[in-house]
Amino acid sequence: MAEYLPLEQRQPDSQYQDLLRRIMTEGEEVTPIHGEKAKMVLGAQLRYKMENGFPAITERNVSNNLFNGALAEHIAFLNGARTQAELEAFGCKWWDRWVTKEKCEIFGLEEGDLGPGSYGAAWTQFPTAEGEPFNQIEHVIQQIKERPYLRTHVISPWIPQYTIQHEGLTRKVVVAPCHGFIHVVTNPEKKELSVHHFQRSGDVPVGVPFNMIQYAGFGLMLEKILGYKFKEIVYTFSDAHIYESQYGHVEELLSREPMKLGVVALKKTLDDITQYRPSDFELSEYESHPGMRIPTPV
Repeated sequence: MAEYLPLEQRQPDSQYQDLLRRIMTEGEEVTPIHGEKAKMVLGAQLRYKMENGFPAITERNVSNNLFNGALAEHIAFLNGARTQAELEAFGCKWWDRWVTKEKCEIFGLEEGDLGPGSYGAAWTQFPTAEGEPFNQIEHVIQQIKERPYLRTHVISPWIPQYTIQHEGLTRKVVVAPCHGFIHVVTNPEKKELSVHHFQRSGDVPVGVPFNMIQYAGFGLMLEKILGYKFKEIVYTFSDAHIYESQYGHVEELLSREPMKLGVVALKKTLDDITQYRPSDFELSEYESHPGMRIPTPV
C-alpha cells in the first residue's frame, strides 16, 4: 500500500490554495458557454508525493458523503456507466441537472443519458474501426502486467466524433469530458507507479477537489491490483478557472490555513478494478476547515 509518513512528519500542503490565488490574481477574464464570467489560467500543475498524504484538500471539508460520492462516480465510470440510473446504482446522484429531457434532446439523447461520448462509455466502450468496442481500462491494466516498461499506459475519454459540434455534426455527449486523460507510469525495477492525470477543463473550487480524490483513488486501486507502490500523482490542468459566482467563496478559502493531508487505506486486495466500492476506502487522520457549498453553472 501507499507508504505514508507519520502524521508528525507530514507537511501542510498549500498547492491547491496557491492555484486558487494564481487564478484570482493572474487569471484572464473570459465568458464561457454558460454565460457567466470567469477567470482562467492556461496551464497549471499540482504534484503530490503520496508519502505526504492523500490529496483530499483541507481548505474545506471533503470527507464522508463528498469523499464517497467522488469515488462512487469514478467507480461507476470504470464500470461503463453512462446513464443517471446506472450512476445512482453506484451511489452518484449529482448528474441529474445535466441529463434533463431538455438538455439531452439538444444532443439527440434520451432523458438521463450522458451519451456515448461520456466517461464510462469512452473508457469501456471506445468505438473502433473494426467495429468491436474497446475497454481501455481492462487492456491498459493487462498491458502493465505484461509489459510494465512501456510508456504507452494511456487512457483517454475523448472520442472526437462525439465531442465536437458544428453545423452538420451533432455532439453525442451532454458534457464533453473535462477530465479522465490518464498516463500510468511504472518503474518495474523499483516496483513503483505514478499517475499523471490531465484535465482539459477544471472548475477549481468545485470539481477539481473531487477529481483529485478520484484519480488518487485510482492509483490506490492500481497499486493493489499490480503489487506496485503508488509513489506520486501529478495533476495537469489546461483551462483552470473560477466562476464569478464563486469569487466570494474563494476569498474565504484563501483565508484558511492549509492543514496536513490525511491518509487513505484501501481495505481490500482485488484482481478486478470494477469490483471496488467506496466502502473499501478508509480516510483517516483527516482534519479540515468547515464544509462550504459553492455554486457552479450548469
